[in-house]
Amino acid sequence: MNTGPQKALHYKRSHFATQLPADYLYTASHAWIAPVGQNQWRVGITKFATRMLGEMVDHGFEKEPGAAVALGDIVGWVEGFKAISDLYCVVTGQFREGNPALRENVKLISKDPYAAGWLYLVEGTPDPKCVKVETYRDILDKTIDRMLEKQKKQESE
Repeated sequence: MNTGPQKALHYKRSHFATQLPADYLYTASHAWIAPVGQNQWRVGITKFATRMLGEMVDHGFEKEPGAAVALGDIVGWVEGFKAISDLYCVVTGQFREGNPALRENVKLISKDPYAAGWLYLVEGTPDPKCVKVETYRDILDKTIDRMLEKQKKQESE
């Protein structure tokens, strides 16, 4: 199995910096998927998503191993210090398992989001809307710019 990213794209904008694994695919909702075998994908959330949620405090899954899943299905949830978020499936196929290491240490999601902090394993076909790292970088740029503009507007009021 893939134990983590080999190559990474360094990303920095404003006060946010991360290393984005170059061989992963990304969603506009800040999830990532990485191939780990024949039609099997490890899914997690990006460092940006963990920053928005805050330090992880809990998680859970609503799907059992072997359950059929479709794009957009809620497969579980993560709770950070700042917010709770549903986890939406980004692969059509079968839910395999949640990351067993998270039962012992949910903070892995924040501490090592692209490797040990993966969320779940799924078998099937990824969402065709998933993008390569360069396109995700552009999504991040736009997202952060919108946040900065909103912050600037609030400060001037």
